[in-house]
Amino acid sequence: MSIRVQNLTKVYGQQKAVNQISLVAQPGEIVGFLGPNGAGKSTTMKIATGYLPPTDGTVDVNGFDVRTQPMDVRRSVGYLPEHNPLYLDMYVKEYLRFAGSLHGLGGVDLSRRIADMIERVGLGREQHKRIGQLSKGYRQRVGLAQALLHNPPVLILDEPTTGLDPNQLAEIRQVIREAGRDKTVLFSTHIMQEVEAVCDRVVIINRGQIVADGPLSQLRGASAGAGVVVIAEFESELATADVLMNLSGVERVEPLGKGLYRVTAGPNTDLRAAIFRLAADQNLTLVGLRQQENSLEGIFKELTK
Repeated sequence: MSIRVQNLTKVYGQQKAVNQISLVAQPGEIVGFLGPNGAGKSTTMKIATGYLPPTDGTVDVNGFDVRTQPMDVRRSVGYLPEHNPLYLDMYVKEYLRFAGSLHGLGGVDLSRRIADMIERVGLGREQHKRIGQLSKGYRQRVGLAQALLHNPPVLILDEPTTGLDPNQLAEIRQVIREAGRDKTVLFSTHIMQEVEAVCDRVVIINRGQIVADGPLSQLRGASAGAGVVVIAEFESELATADVLMNLSGVERVEPLGKGLYRVTAGPNTDLRAAIFRLAADQNLTLVGLRQQENSLEGIFKELTK
């Protein structure tokens, strides 16, 4: 097991930032770690890297205990913190050479690794600049390059896509996917599209406790109890929304303007056929009908409200 967290607790003074959480992340798995600000994400990640000690519980990384074998843990981890700490006066290649030397790399092998990382994260045109001259997005790339440089079995990335433009996002997504083929990747983000595009599994933490853990498809199924939503579009406004409210299973109808209506029904209720028949029976022109999936954003809001 690359990351194993058991009954982890972290207390700051009177505040319990993490409260007896447990999770396991396996090799070849990309796990999205989600939660609102202050939920305990960064604290958990810092403990897993050996940066912070736990108050209680155990964390093993690549088979090493963070309490008793912290140096072995650090050798096993590539870490990009939320606030990317870089030496702004150093040049990109100079910094990567320095970071590699801290992991015992040197000579031709380190030069090859630096060249490979620069290509993989898209730093080719910026490699001869000082880090202080780079945009925030390119600084994030430098941080990701140093995290991957020593080819660690475990990657822990805290908000790795902060400050990236849409083109950069696509490139970094691909880097994370490739890394996830043979590494364990745990990364946090507030960008739900990133999780849906990259992750095999989602863990949601709220107020220091895990409130969901599983594949996205499973979470969507589990949240189906929140109701089924259909968007119906008619050619013109209905005389009254009661015609939709009177359909079996309908709980709420919200007019959205210009002939659009959001219709909410109970769990496992498919309203599309009933709305189609209603339109035919009452000579209404139905121009669009779609059922909304439970989005990750909706699931997140539901679990952390």
